[in-house]
Amino acid sequence: MRSGLLTMAMLATALAGAAWADDDCNVPMADWQPRAGVEALAASEGWTIRRLHVDDGCYEIDGWDREGAEVEVTLDPATLEVIEIETDRKNTRGGRHRTEKYKE
Repeated sequence: MRSGLLTMAMLATALAGAAWADDDCNVPMADWQPRAGVEALAASEGWTIRRLHVDDGCYEIDGWDREGAEVEVTLDPATLEVIEIETDRKNTRGGRHRTEKYKE
């Protein structure tokens, strides 16, 4: 009985770890595009970079889009493909916030 519970607990932990890892980028540093490439992509998309950093092995841009909305863009470091975009649009009249998420 105890062995079965231990096996089930280990299996649940392994599955949870695999699901958690899906948000990570697991790319060797040798295959990464340079930061200059990220900056060029941001400029071509109309994003203004406030902060460019690495989070969970992915490039992450914190900044603004061409309309002035705050954005958080997660990029694959090898291909610079967009993994996720979070946009926070603020309605200046009503002060309401709307968050939009785009995920590949």
